[in-house]
Amino acid sequence: MQKITIQSDFTVFETLNELDQEIQNLFNHAEKARQKAYAPYSNFLVGCALLLDNGEIITGSNQENASYPSGLCAERTAIYYAGAKYPEAKVVKMTIIAGSINQVTASPIPPCGACRQAVFEYEFKQKTPIEIYFKGEEGQILKSDSLENMLPLTFNSKYL
Repeated sequence: MQKITIQSDFTVFETLNELDQEIQNLFNHAEKARQKAYAPYSNFLVGCALLLDNGEIITGSNQENASYPSGLCAERTAIYYAGAKYPEAKVVKMTIIAGSINQVTASPIPPCGACRQAVFEYEFKQKTPIEIYFKGEEGQILKSDSLENMLPLTFNSKYL
């Protein structure tokens, strides 16, 4: 038997002001998208903004449904739209902002497992990492240099 250790590394920023203007702009887009979320069941609003290598910014928000599995997270809304509208473009950066209507969310909210898998599919397809920044409504921002960093034991087409 052998034991292995898997490590993920993140950069922590205390405020948005520590980030460059490009990322601050992406967070502004994510916040605007968050305000368009449809979340009458969870009261948890999420916005996402993607920067593509062609300069386009794509946004998405979570969209719930009374039949819970039928809803879609902000990250998948954005990345699937980017893939449909700009199939040849690469996703370079992603920002996510999330929080509850019921209370202030002051800690970084990472993508759920389904979103991590979906975003990794695009990272794997484009053969370049996607920088991911995520935060709550206030407080620290975490940055991952790639989705693979957040999901180190990935499942992809090489297993099929």
